[in-house]
Amino acid sequence: MNPTEAPSRCRIVLIAPPELEAGRLIAALDGGDVASLILPGWEMDDDAFQLYAERIVPAAQEHGVAVVIGESSRVAMRTGADGLHVETDRRELEEIIAKHQAKLMIGTGGATNRDDALELGEARPDYLFFGRFGYDNKPEPHPRNLKLGQWWAEMVQVPCIVAGGVELDSALTVAATGVEFVALSEAIFSGDRDPAESVATVNAALDAQAPQLEG
Repeated sequence: MNPTEAPSRCRIVLIAPPELEAGRLIAALDGGDVASLILPGWEMDDDAFQLYAERIVPAAQEHGVAVVIGESSRVAMRTGADGLHVETDRRELEEIIAKHQAKLMIGTGGATNRDDALELGEARPDYLFFGRFGYDNKPEPHPRNLKLGQWWAEMVQVPCIVAGGVELDSALTVAATGVEFVALSEAIFSGDRDPAESVATVNAALDAQAPQLEG
């Protein structure tokens, strides 16, 4: 996702929570390595979402961070984002990939079991996400997502992202499964936490304790 001198261990993917001020989101990127930033549209209409993304996309890219737009190809293309995240069935996913993958990284999620994950994987997205945006409300990651992520990382070459919990240490729980990416949101941005310090803390822990990944 961010190929420049990328560490060979599980890396951070940030997910913007609802109604987060753009400056606070950008500030998190000063904390060190972040592979990518996913911007869900939440309840914004396309115009509001585009204005929000326009503030974030170039700033994130200046940090070497790829920006993935949730669901709206229009916003992704108009803001110069790097990718598009969609949650749909295999047929529509294949159509989206055929239409946009030449210009955008295409990721997907929504699978809650192995069969659904493999079905989506047959479309060859750029990544598969295990978890749900906005549902990181427990200290640790959901056990189902951990199991799916570990199985996927062992069996399939398509990279995967597993949602962490609200505790910073949950990133290490995800990394222990051998997956390529851990998604963090409330762990970084909730309360009065300094987002850059939180990112730096997670990166230091991953550097010290996350298993090295092959290739």
